[in-house]
Order: sequence, then structure tokens, then C-alpha cells
Amino acid sequence: MGFDLIIRGGTLVTAQGERQADLAVEGGQIVAIADEVLGGAAHTLDATGLHVFPGVLDAHVHLNEPGRTHWEGFETGSRALAAGGATSFFDMPLNSSPPVLDAATFRAKRALAEAKSLLDFGLWGGLTPLNLDNMDELAHAGVIGFKAFMSHSGLDEFPAVDDVTLYEGLKAAKRLGLPLATHAESDGFTRRLTELARTGGASSARDYLNSRPVVTELEAVQRALLYAQELNAPLHLVHLSSGQAVALAVEAKARGVDVSIETCPHYLHFTDADVERIGAALKCAPPLRPQAVQDDLWAALLRGEIDIIGSDHSPAPPDLKASADFFALWGGISGAQSTLNVLLTDGHAQRGLAVAAIAALTALNPARRFHLPHKGELRVGADADVAVVNLGHRWTLGQTDLHDRWQQNPYVGTSFQGNVQATYVRGQAVYQNGKFDTAVRGQLLTPHLQGAT
Repeated sequence: MGFDLIIRGGTLVTAQGERQADLAVEGGQIVAIADEVLGGAAHTLDATGLHVFPGVLDAHVHLNEPGRTHWEGFETGSRALAAGGATSFFDMPLNSSPPVLDAATFRAKRALAEAKSLLDFGLWGGLTPLNLDNMDELAHAGVIGFKAFMSHSGLDEFPAVDDVTLYEGLKAAKRLGLPLATHAESDGFTRRLTELARTGGASSARDYLNSRPVVTELEAVQRALLYAQELNAPLHLVHLSSGQAVALAVEAKARGVDVSIETCPHYLHFTDADVERIGAALKCAPPLRPQAVQDDLWAALLRGEIDIIGSDHSPAPPDLKASADFFALWGGISGAQSTLNVLLTDGHAQRGLAVAAIAALTALNPARRFHLPHKGELRVGADADVAVVNLGHRWTLGQTDLHDRWQQNPYVGTSFQGNVQATYVRGQAVYQNGKFDTAVRGQLLTPHLQGAT
């Protein structure tokens, strides 16, 4: 019997544990896993001594195309993701121009992604006061879910939701069977604190950090959870920056609220002190927190209370990151390549986070939450999305290792444990040893829904 691909002798990592085995691929799917797969293949990879992970499914990126391709685009963004072991991503709706607020803008973004992306992709649809009535057409077009901001997004064309829009949006999300993702910071709170700081002449990184304290996140999280509980609606809390916010969501889960919890590598790796040291490359919202808050977030992660890790890769051109006024800088961290590296280094090597947990956080859990039954795990019948990693290799990320458009990456100079050797998308080697197969093209991922009311 001849296969398209056999990966031989690697340690396969699943959410259930590790196993040394061969893995065979035919027609883009995993067709056999065994101690020894008999037969030949068109391509064979000797993975002896290497770990074979399910490819990262990054549920939170901003690739900004169309309209802001000079910030980042599907070509460069998907390359960076592939170099970090990602095989799929979900692109956020707001930084493209126009944003994805109806079926027409969805179709325009889809066409560009199909033409340029090396990886499979899903597309978020936006929820704003401008397009509440468009949620049905977005769902029918194929969005993976909806994204709303509870504070100013930074773009006037993607305004924050008011309480009624958030409530009605959650009601529609329930009916459509799709999660509503919320950027949970209180708009009134952050806006007023910013006004007070600016009136007093504030402009430093520390001033910015002080204008968005943890309580502004907690208030918004609590409000979103209340609405989701009242409506029995699916809520996804993106980029939580504090263990306290995670605790609120965990308590709500215990009451039966349908909520999933995401955090990002930068909240696990950097602290507020790094913002003052590194500067513009680490401006984001919610901002990075003090060491004690980060320790609480790690404790929640190690207890299994966080569901998903997403990069929130959000680049911008250098001119938007160049100002003596920290408030004026565009907020967003470029980290598409580093999600797996942070978890393997800070988590596995330093804090004892099991590689099985990493596979769940980066692949299985997002695939399940967003209704993609053929993604996110190494099993017969699943898509052959694979990241081959040398866990024993210690290396330092350099500027020349980066593949995103602007390469303003705050992780440059960081020593990582574990290096991605190869990335396969549906059995196709899209990345191997620093080189890309630019002929590979990703496919649109749409949710397989059952029982939507």
C-alpha cells in the first residue's frame, strides 16, 4: 500500500498524552497510526527523537487584508504562523478596510485569503451597533463566530458595542449557534481614566498602563457573563490578562454559563516592567500586568482553567509605533511565530506544563469550541495538520528568523526551548527547515453546526 506521507518514529502528542508511533497520510487526512506503519509512501519524514504535535489553530490573529495589507497580509502572516507550527488561523474582522460587517465584505476577505494564505483559515464577523441586523447573513456566509469590542477598538469604523447591542448580539449568537467573542474592557471606565490622564499631561508607558487597571477588565467580563447567563448564549472571552478575570469565568462555568476562556502568550511571558523596557512593541489592550498578576494567570493555566491560547498577532507599520507619546502608539503585539515556543519554554520547560495540555490549548480546544471536527488532533480521520518539533533544541530568536511583514517582534533575543522543524497542512509540507512551499493554498474553515435554534 502506498501513502502520500509517512512520519516515522516520532513522539505523537495528543490531549490525552504521548505515544511513539508512525503516522500515515492519504488524501490530506490521517489514515493510520501504529507502532509501525507498513508500506511505502511518496514522502517519508524520519521524526526519530522529535515530537509531533497537532498543528496550532490560532483562533485570534489580525492579518488586516484587504485595505491594510501594508500592515500585514495573508501571505506574510500565514508564513509567520507556519514557521511557528500553526496550520490554521481565524482572522479578526476589524483591521481590514472595510471591516467584515456583512456578507459582501466577508466574501472579499475570503477571496484574498484563498488566493494568498498558505494555511487553512476561518473568518470572524464583526458585531457593532452598525451591523446588528447583519448577523444572519454573516452566519450564512460562513463566519467562525462574531467579535465585539466593549471598549474603543481604535478604529471608528468598528465602534464598541453598547449594552443593548451586546445583549441582542448574544441573543442572535445563541440562535445561530456561533460564539460571540468579546474584547472585555469597560469603555466608560477606560475612556474616563484616559481622559483624566491626558488632561494631566500623561504620556509615558507607565501612564498608559495605569489608565487600564485590572478592574476595567473585571467589570466588563462580569457584565458579559451576566448577559450570556441570562440568554444561555455562547460567549468567548478573548485575551484575558489576569487570573482574577479567569476566576470570574470559571465561576460562571460552574453555574452552567457557556463560556470559553482565552489568553495570549504575551501575558504569560512579559510583564509591565518589560513594557517600560522594550516600549512600543509591547503596547496592547488590555495591557501587560505586574508579575504577581502574571503569576496568578499562570496558576490558572496550570490548573486547567484556561481553554485556548491565541497569539492576538496584531502588527502595524513602524510609523504607527513611533511616538514619544505612548497613548498615541498603535496597540498590538506581533507574535504569530512564538505561541508554541512560549508554551514549550515558559510552560513546559520551566513550569511543568504538560505537552498534552499544550496540544489541547493550541489545537483541540479551539477546534472543538468552533465546531471543526476534522481539526485539532492527531487521530485517524482528522486532517493531517502537524507540527514537528525538536524539544531538545535550545535556540535564540533573531531578527532574520522572522517572517511577518514588519518584524517588530518583542520576542527577538529570547532563548527558546524547542524549535519547529516542519509544518504540514493537510499532509502538505508548507514549512521545512526555514523554507516554505509557496504553492500550498489554504481552505476556508466553516463551523459544522448541530442543534442551532
